[in-house]
Amino acid sequence: MQLCKARLRTGEVEVGVVREGRAYFLRRGGTDGPNTLSDFLYAADPAELVRSRCADDTGVPLDRVQLLPPVDQQEVWAAGVTYKRSREARERESAGAARFYDLVYNAARPELFLKATPRRVVGPGAAVRIRRDSRWNVPEPELALVVSPQMKIVGYTIGNDMSSRDIEGENPLYLPQAKVYDGSCSLGPVVTLAATMPPPEHVTIRLTITRGGAVVFEGSTSLSAMKRSFEDLVSWLGRENSFPDGVILLTGTGIVPPDHFTLERGDDIAIDITNIGTLRNWVE
Repeated sequence: MQLCKARLRTGEVEVGVVREGRAYFLRRGGTDGPNTLSDFLYAADPAELVRSRCADDTGVPLDRVQLLPPVDQQEVWAAGVTYKRSREARERESAGAARFYDLVYNAARPELFLKATPRRVVGPGAAVRIRRDSRWNVPEPELALVVSPQMKIVGYTIGNDMSSRDIEGENPLYLPQAKVYDGSCSLGPVVTLAATMPPPEHVTIRLTITRGGAVVFEGSTSLSAMKRSFEDLVSWLGRENSFPDGVILLTGTGIVPPDHFTLERGDDIAIDITNIGTLRNWVE
């Protein structure tokens, strides 16, 4: 089962369940019932609540609504160096700190950092940005965990962790500037409920970057290549930290374009993940 957050042509924002290219919007619950996407995702039984609230028998084609990023008030956090491919890339871009990335990859404690606040996140079809003070920018396609305030994984979506590799490579202490800025993160197009997601070893992530109608980069990886488990990452994120609105956690990337590649304005980025769909954005 997949849920979405969408803006109708009337301007209203609704929560819907997605089936076969159509959104079936859910009845609101008044002052005490479910109204937001988080209300449904954090319910004791999200699927049953969705079924009980689905009042629309015909649905609306997805191309007639604007899909929004599937966040309400959640912070977006990210985990780094969770794939060997990512560790190798970061060692190359920051030779002076290569030892530290190797240590993080093999350590019990993962790298975790705040990626975005809700207003910095864009949704499907919107523009992600590259910093104007950077010369080397790449997308990082990642599976995103939707985590409840009780630190339970309730769903999965697609994330794009835009990164300025030259800024981080100059000095690892510049990581917040390389990672956190307006339009540096996209999420969507839907949230697949945890109970309906296949095992990690059956999930593939694909990245395709198109420029002027031609593919300039494509790559893929499997979640089976991850060094760490989702539960381990969530456990570390919740240590001495609380998320009353829940949290989105990006789980790292295993797809890294070659060192000579950098994004350009106008590029089209498509990230496909098994059983979730395709998140597509263009570069501004």
